[in-house]
Amino acid sequence: MSGIPGKKCGNIIFTAEELSNCRYLYSELLVCSVSCRFTICHKTEVIKNTLNPVWQPFTIPVRALCNGDYDSHDFIGEFTTSYREFSRGQSQFNVYEVLNHKKKGKKKKYVNSGTVTLLSFKVESEYTFVDFIRGGTQLNFTVAIDFTASNGNPSQPTSLHYMSPYQMNAYAMALKAVGEIIQDYDSDKIENPNCVGIEGVLEAYFQSLRTVQLYGPTNFAPVINQVAR
Repeated sequence: MSGIPGKKCGNIIFTAEELSNCRYLYSELLVCSVSCRFTICHKTEVIKNTLNPVWQPFTIPVRALCNGDYDSHDFIGEFTTSYREFSRGQSQFNVYEVLNHKKKGKKKKYVNSGTVTLLSFKVESEYTFVDFIRGGTQLNFTVAIDFTASNGNPSQPTSLHYMSPYQMNAYAMALKAVGEIIQDYDSDKIENPNCVGIEGVLEAYFQSLRTVQLYGPTNFAPVINQVAR
């Protein structure tokens, strides 16, 4: 593994272990850091009654490469590889001999404790919101207000629509907090002849609140139809 120019950042160790004397096999993916300490990143499912197990594909987040616990079991063997080797995928370079060095030192005819073959390897990137924006994604910010009666009478302080002369209500604060951020990413800056910027959205909300009668139930269809145009 690499990441710091001129420095070796560690190895990925793949081990296979056997439970007691039964033919119940599973594997562990270990990471060896520069301090030579091993941590478990992933443990596969147990496969019974076979000496040639094929485990299900699994995904390991990169952040998991620095965490894990090690449990003591009957040790079968180990091999050392790297991320770069794994990235080659299924090939002759990703067939590994599993070696038990203690057995190798005791048995003259010892060759290995089996082999591990990588069947597939895939790297998936997790893109952030900023990555999508940089990639050209355009956003259109649409606001819909819930004027159902369950919000409470706007003339009462307990209502989410309460029109206090001293501070904004819960809806107005949410609109302002979210809108001031989203409007910078909106492709047309949420501007149209009837509503200019987040301040225009708030003004339209307050005007509607003075004239609309809260009712129910919540109806999403008009909002969806408007956005889909």
